[in-house]
Amino acid sequence: MEISVQTIGFLLLPGFGLMSYASAVEPLRAANLIAARPLYRWRHFAEASGDVVSSSGASVAAEPLDSLPEDLAWLFVCAGGEPGDWHRPAIYQALRRLSRAGVGLGGISGGAYLLASAGLLNAYDFTIHWEHVPALKEAFPALTPSRARTVADRDRLTCGGGISAMEMMQSLIAERMGATFARRVSDWFLHTGTSDPTGLQRSTVSRRYGVFHPALLTVLERMEMRIEAPMTRAAAAELSGLSLRQLDRLFANHLASTYLKTYKAIRIAEAVRLLRQSPLSIVEIAAATGFTNPSHFAREVRETTGRTPSDIRRRLADPNASVCERFSA
Repeated sequence: MEISVQTIGFLLLPGFGLMSYASAVEPLRAANLIAARPLYRWRHFAEASGDVVSSSGASVAAEPLDSLPEDLAWLFVCAGGEPGDWHRPAIYQALRRLSRAGVGLGGISGGAYLLASAGLLNAYDFTIHWEHVPALKEAFPALTPSRARTVADRDRLTCGGGISAMEMMQSLIAERMGATFARRVSDWFLHTGTSDPTGLQRSTVSRRYGVFHPALLTVLERMEMRIEAPMTRAAAAELSGLSLRQLDRLFANHLASTYLKTYKAIRIAEAVRLLRQSPLSIVEIAAATGFTNPSHFAREVRETTGRTPSDIRRRLADPNASVCERFSA
């Protein structure tokens, strides 16, 4: 199956953190290399065309702000230095235009400050580099940034900068290409942080499942991380510090389900998403979701969704085929 090339934009402010920027763009380059096909392209923008000088003095050539297209998949604002230098009305206007066009917006390091200045973080969870938290809270007292390294909330992606930008982009790659492929990108950089169940993942799982029990959240987080190699019920009980009976009671009381049924729903949801969005073969998707036998995989998908994997893949354009939503809670 052919997959379209996504274009990612980077809006650079003078003094942007070079490490933060490189950590965000390099996973995209690695993804193209690993896939042996173009999955992503990236473009650079600034208030005016020309070179934008980073925190270390290295420069990146950028296109002017008025050339920002509305067909970007995402635009990430990269800002370093001091918030006093970030009063950029032209940028705020451009960001609002892209937001109205449905472009996903992100902030790297201090980038969230400009999103907030444009009024684009109201009612969103987000994060920003800890150095800029006092200035942001003073300028926007109604906003409360998270302390997490990365935060994803609908069409907003923010990170504190540095190596967290790599983690953020690997999560973006995983959302499109699957966790197994994203892990290969992580391995390319000798980085294993994408498997760390910290920060946003706990709050996201809590909202998704509507549960707040710490032990159950721990298990659910690990289940979503261990899709390609499902964790046994006994291992889940040991992880949470519970007996098997206590674990079963949590799933029954909080989710009206069982451990195995919940795990199956998580894995099938991921499989359906990959069938609809990823160029991976059906055999590869089966393996990526913990099914070593493709025939068993096909039976489970059909039993759960009413359609075979091949049928789901054929109906990519069907607006009523968003079966993933049925298993997101």
